[in-house]
Amino acid sequence: MTATVSAPATAPPRRGSRPVPPPRTVTPSRRVERELAEGGLVVAGMDEVGRGCLAGPVSVGVVVSCLDRRAPSGLRDSKLLPPPRREALVAPIRRWAVACAVGHASPAEIDAIGIIAALRLAGHRALAALPLPPHVVLLDGNHDWLTPPDDLFSGFAAAPEPVLAVVPRVRTRIKADMTCTGVAAASILAKVERDGLMRAEHARDPRFDWAENKGYASPSHIAALAQHGPSALHRRSWSLPGVAGAEAGSGEAAAHATGMPAVPRVPRTQDSPSDGMMVS
Repeated sequence: MTATVSAPATAPPRRGSRPVPPPRTVTPSRRVERELAEGGLVVAGMDEVGRGCLAGPVSVGVVVSCLDRRAPSGLRDSKLLPPPRREALVAPIRRWAVACAVGHASPAEIDAIGIIAALRLAGHRALAALPLPPHVVLLDGNHDWLTPPDDLFSGFAAAPEPVLAVVPRVRTRIKADMTCTGVAAASILAKVERDGLMRAEHARDPRFDWAENKGYASPSHIAALAQHGPSALHRRSWSLPGVAGAEAGSGEAAAHATGMPAVPRVPRTQDSPSDGMMVS
C-alpha cells in the first residue's frame, strides 16, 4: 500500500508548485499471468491469510483464472476491501475462475510442524482440491513456502494428508495480491472462508470474540487470553501475550465449548516465529 505524506497544515504552498493528486488504488492486471501462461501453461494465483494470527487456522487460496474473460469488477487485495465487498466478490470469482480452492492447516498442525510447513500443507491441500493441476503457481511475497526443501520434507509426516507428488513451478512476486488478478482473487477466497470459520468458532465459544478479531491480537483478545488462558484454537507453541506461566490452566480453556483436546506445547522449530514476533 502506498503511503501519502502530507505537508503540515501551517506550511504555505511553494510558489509555482503543482498540487499532488491523491494516490489511486492499484487495479490488479493479468499481465504477469499472461506472460507465465505463454506456451499454453496453466497458471494459478495463490495467497495465504491468517499467518500472523494468535489463533485459528492458516488458510491458502488458489485460483486458476480465465485469461480470456474479463475479471470481476472490483478485484483487490482482500486487506483493502471491507467485509461486505469481499463476500460479494466470492460468487463472481468462482464463476470467472477455471478452478479455485481453499486449503487450511489447523492450530494443532501449526504447533506440530511450524508455521512455514503449515502454510505449505495448506497450499498443497488447496492444490490437491483443484480438478486440474497448474503448471505454474504465482505466489505473493518473496519467499517460496510452497516447495518443500529436502531437509523439511519429513515434517509432513505428522500431517493427515500426503504431500503432493509433484509440486508446480513457483514464481514469487512482491505485492502480487495487489497487482495480479488471480492472486487477488485467491486472497479474497481465503479471507472470506477463514473469516467464516472463525465466526462459527465464535458461536461455539464467544469468550475470545473471534467474530470480531478473527484470531488476531486485538486488545480484547489479549485480555481474554489473560483471563481464560489459551483455548483449543490458539497456537500454543507460540509465545502468546498475557499467558506466560498460565499453561497449567489451559486445559480447561481448551475443553470449553468446543470439546477439542488440548494441544501439547512443543519445542519451537526453525519454522516457528521467535518470541513476541508477529508474522505478517
